[in-house]
Parts: sequence; C-alpha cells; structure tokens
Amino acid sequence: MPFNRLTSQLSRLGPGLVLSVAAIGLAFTIHAVLPVVSVIPVMTLAVALGLLSANIPGTAVVVAGRARAGLDFAGKHLMRAGIVLLGLKVSVWDVLGLGWLSLLLIAGVVLVSFAGTYGLARLLRLPADASLLIATGFSICGASAIGAMAAVRRIKHQDTVLPVALVTLCGTLAIGVLPLLMHPLKLNPEQFGAWTGASVHDVGQVVATAQTAGTAALAIAVVVKLTRVVLLAPIVAAAGLHQRVQHVRQRAIGAANAGDVDGKFPPIVPLFVVGFIAMVAVRSLGWASPEVLEAAAVAQDLLLASALFGLGSAVRVRTLIHTGGRAALVALGSWLIIATLGLGAAWIMIR
Repeated sequence: MPFNRLTSQLSRLGPGLVLSVAAIGLAFTIHAVLPVVSVIPVMTLAVALGLLSANIPGTAVVVAGRARAGLDFAGKHLMRAGIVLLGLKVSVWDVLGLGWLSLLLIAGVVLVSFAGTYGLARLLRLPADASLLIATGFSICGASAIGAMAAVRRIKHQDTVLPVALVTLCGTLAIGVLPLLMHPLKLNPEQFGAWTGASVHDVGQVVATAQTAGTAALAIAVVVKLTRVVLLAPIVAAAGLHQRVQHVRQRAIGAANAGDVDGKFPPIVPLFVVGFIAMVAVRSLGWASPEVLEAAAVAQDLLLASALFGLGSAVRVRTLIHTGGRAALVALGSWLIIATLGLGAAWIMIR
C-alpha cells in the first residue's frame, strides 16, 4: 500500500516538478550565457519564465492541467525548504557587528515600512490577508517572507501568488533604478550599500544592485539585508501569536468557526521557521564548513527558483490586469516608503 501511494503521488506531482526543474535549468543558462541579463537574479528569471508559461497558449494548458499539482507543491513546500537553508547565510556575529544604532535603525525601517504598507493596502481596500502578505514581503525579505507568513496565518497558497509577483517585479525595478540615483544623491559606496540592503527585498536582488558600486558597497549591503532577514522569525512568531489569541477568543465566545475542524490551533511558529532559526545557530556557531555553506547556497537557489517558477506559473496576466490594479499601487507605494526610510537610515548609519 505505501508503495502504491508513493507511485500515485509521483504520478500526480511528477509532471509539474519535472517542468519546474527544466525551467530553472533554462533560467540558470540564460543568466550565465546572455550578458544582457546577467545582472538580473535567477529568481527573477524564474518568476518571468513562470509568467510566460502561464500566458503563452501552448504552455498555459500544461501548467493549468497536468503540471499544476507539482507546480503548487514546488511553490509551497520547496519554498519552505529554501527558507530553512536561507538561515545558513545569516551569522549573528555579523549582524551584531553593525552596532546597536544600526540595528535599531534597520529594525525601525522594517517595522515602519511594514505598518505603512499594511495601512496603505487597507486604505485602498485590499483584503486583510493580501495586505499582510504584501507588507511582509516588501519590508523583510521578499517571497521567502511571504511564504513564511502565509504558513503561520494559514493563508491559501493561491493567495500568495500576486504578492510574490509584485515583490519580485518591484525588486527587479530597484536593480535598474537605485544605481542611477547613487550620484545624484551624493552617496559614497558604503552609504549606497547600506541603502540597498535596507530597502531592496530579495537577497539576490540586493547583491545585483549593490555590486554595481563595488565590493565595499556589496559587503555592507549583504550584512544589512541579512539583518532584515533575521527579523523574519520574530515577526512571523508575533503574527502566529496574534492568530492564536484570536482563535482562543473565538472559542471563548463559542464561535463555530474557531480553529480547524480537528480542533487544532494554528502554530505560533511553523516548523520550517524553527529550521531557519536552527540554521542561523549552525552558521553563527561555526558548525558548518565553507564547503557545506557553499553547497547549501546552491541548494537554496535551486529550491527558491523552483518555488518562484511554480508561483509565477499561476499568474494570469488578464486576471492580474483586472484584479491587481490596487495591489500594484500598494506595491509601488511600499517600494517608495521603504526606499525613503532605507535612505534615511543609510545616511545616519554611515556619515
């Protein structure tokens, strides 16, 4: 019986997973071979290929049909595995090395941009779940943060698709726009790096943006960005605790829809976020060799690229145009909020 179940699962998930592997192979090839797109992170290319596959008549039938189950599996479960490995990039000692003023400024940027984005989204009448996911993705670490928040709040997988697309597209926009503003704003490389790390969403996008100003900019950008990533765990835990309190209150007043049908409460911290924290500890304590860290970085890129292709393949441009107008306005507003806050923080951190 277990063998039959395994065969059934492989038959159901196989087409989508194979398509996902082929797509990320193409994304890595394009990134390596074509100089014109080499500055664009592989993650962005994976989302773009997913969008294309969902909207070209020949492939749209495949991704919406036989491949859908496997692509949804990639978008949800491979994303979580990638988040766990993301922890191996974060060293607590590197973060503390920035100094308390910088840490407080970075935390302030994250919290204010989170609150500002959520408030703007609700002002424009976006649903509460979409508002929460967009605020999380833009203020912390892009698609990875959206995946973590969706898990703890038990938000449907399909509701993560639009926020992921928006945070990826706006992060890609930053790669082109921020370097053009470095000289008009009279930023030195260190200030530009701090600005990039404090305001660009995904780690790969931060690297692509900061490296245009040299190694000094890149070094500080990565540390500042990973400091924002560290905040993923406490913010997700706070959201999980809030969810738990809501369920307890609903049960106290006898609400029929409180909790799950099986009576379980939603987790305060999902297991994969615990895994992320454990990996941060492994990196900080020096328990992983450089070879292990390098292999984990490659595995993380593969997992997240597969997940982002799966999420991108669920976006229909026609639906996006009809339903995503207000969300796009929120995304652009959030992009401006965090860019402005990050710039102010960079000026204070590095004078």
